[in-house]
Amino acid sequence: MAKKKSVSQGDIINSYMDFMLTHGEQPKSVYAFAKSNNMEEQKFYEFFTSFEALEQSIFKIFFDNAHSVLEKSKDYLTFDARNKLLSFYYTFFEILTANRSYVIHALRGNENSLKSLRTLSQLKKRFTNYIEHLNIKTIDLKQEQLSKIQNRSLKETAWLQLLVTMKFWMEDTSTGFEKTDLFIEKSVRASFDLIDTTPYKSLIDLGKFLYKEKMHMN
Repeated sequence: MAKKKSVSQGDIINSYMDFMLTHGEQPKSVYAFAKSNNMEEQKFYEFFTSFEALEQSIFKIFFDNAHSVLEKSKDYLTFDARNKLLSFYYTFFEILTANRSYVIHALRGNENSLKSLRTLSQLKKRFTNYIEHLNIKTIDLKQEQLSKIQNRSLKETAWLQLLVTMKFWMEDTSTGFEKTDLFIEKSVRASFDLIDTTPYKSLIDLGKFLYKEKMHMN
């Protein structure tokens, strides 16, 4: 009997992605998967509780790899929130493109289903936490409860934007996915224009001015 090999989390993920792309479906069981890769079944459970948990980890690792690349860039660390997010998008989608066959297989047909949402659940946690720490400037509402609602809304809107961009990329047939790059630039810039506090602050100042003027007139 061949000696069982020592494996890492990355080895298991790579073997799983290869199996999915080769066979078009999940392995019949963890036991069968471990046996086909000449490893102890226990090794699988040291890293993952199920194939579903493994699939969730794959998209989380895509995020972690993109974030790690960015954090090593001195230029990135000097960027404002808008350009940091743009840099993240470009880097993240480069990683998705390098693994496009798997991503398409994992998400195709499930873009709007609960299965897809579960598969991307760990990615969502990573991404929304990233958005929270970008220090995106928003209106100072001077009220804790309203600020919490505003921050939650910002994170959910950013997550929805990422999902929409992923769907666009999956359907993009342009050379080098250049249309996705253009979509990223326009959508990220548009989203920051929408939450730019300057116009809102101007409206608030105008409102205060008109209110005070009305009070004086009375």
